[in-house]
Amino acid sequence: SLTSHERIHTEEKLYKCLDCGKGFGRSCELDSHKQGGLIIKLIHTGKKPYICLECGKRYKTSMYLNLHKRLHKGEKPFTCLDCGKTFRHRACLKFHEGIHTKGKP
Repeated sequence: SLTSHERIHTEEKLYKCLDCGKGFGRSCELDSHKQGGLIIKLIHTGKKPYICLECGKRYKTSMYLNLHKRLHKGEKPFTCLDCGKTFRHRACLKFHEGIHTKGKP
C-alpha cells in the first residue's frame, strides 16, 4: 500500500524485533530478519563461539576475531599516504586522514 511504501522514505519503524530491538518499516522485512543467517542468530542468542587463543576474548563472528588478532600480531595494514602513519583498522585511518584535510575545501 501507499502508506507502507511511504514508511520507506520517512524511516518510520513500526515493526520491532523482540530479540534485538531493531526496527523495520515493513513486516516482511522483520520476517526476513527473523529468518536471517548465522550472524543474526548469534546476535539474538548472545553466543560468541570464536575464541582468541592468545587472550581468551570471544567474538560472534570469525571476521571480528581476525580483526582482533591484528592486535596480538602487531599488524597495521592501513597506511596514511600523507604522513605514513599506520593503522590496524580502515576506519581509524579514515578518521586520521581528517587531520590532513581540515580546513581544505
